Amino acid sequence: MNGIGIDVSKRQLDVGTTDGEILQVRNTAAGFAELEAWLKEHPADQIVLEATGGYEQRVLYLLHNAGRPVVRANALRARRLAQGMGHVAKTDRLDAYALAKMAVLMKLPAYQPLEPWQQRMREFVRARRQAMQALTVARQQQEMVGDRELRRLLQANITRLQTLVARLGKQIGEQVEQQPQLAVMKSMKGVGPALQAVLASHLPELGRISGKAIASLVGVAPMSHDSGTMRGKRSIHGGRAEIRQVLYMAAMSAMRHEPRLRDFYRSLRARGKEGKVAIVAVMRKMLVILNARVRDAESGPIPA
Repeated sequence: MNGIGIDVSKRQLDVGTTDGEILQVRNTAAGFAELEAWLKEHPADQIVLEATGGYEQRVLYLLHNAGRPVVRANALRARRLAQGMGHVAKTDRLDAYALAKMAVLMKLPAYQPLEPWQQRMREFVRARRQAMQALTVARQQQEMVGDRELRRLLQANITRLQTLVARLGKQIGEQVEQQPQLAVMKSMKGVGPALQAVLASHLPELGRISGKAIASLVGVAPMSHDSGTMRGKRSIHGGRAEIRQVLYMAAMSAMRHEPRLRDFYRSLRARGKEGKVAIVAVMRKMLVILNARVRDAESGPIPA
């Protein structure tokens, strides 16, 4: 099995094979043309790219549209594989080689592009998240200032960001309303437009795979840390952090208003589970329930 790995940065692509061949091109249209010509001479069963916050999106589209077997891999998973192979140092070329090895060792799910409405929704979700982060920084900045005039100037920036967050939230809500298939999620108390939009644009697998798999994708499935007779403390890691952030807030609301989840949380606390552990368990249960409801809605009613 032949594999190719591509390490993506804002400016360039480092392409590697398990044979040690390396290609470096710009992350531009001209670079993509050079990559496509190179790939014609280097056929592969699987091409693995590392998820890098969106910089990989254009080359993903190119490879998918060209019919290439391309996969977007989790960055943490790829890094741990590299460390397992003894690559303690981290360079773009070493990362490309590790991704090529991943392409050979693992059969990963092929990349599936989002629908146009999902792509647009994702951009709005990302813009709102970034605006909220900027708002947090702006408020912290104002708290450190005593001068009245400077505080007034900083407040103007805070007000501007608050307006932007509100407008983006309204537009996201309107986009959600235009997709009736997302309405099934609202049957659970605590699920609002923000979570609907994040799940629709960052978790297209929802309803298409098992509840256990969906929890693992998001990073809310407990991971074992056992050895011999020792049973270590379970923990979560990896997954899609942008989903967990919104899911956490939704879980806090659902624990108050959704009887099934409220009782579940209380039972965990009564059994001695820590607060954060119980909240993560609620997040996981929410996700599994939503996954089942979306699956059932998409499959339609059972014929008589």
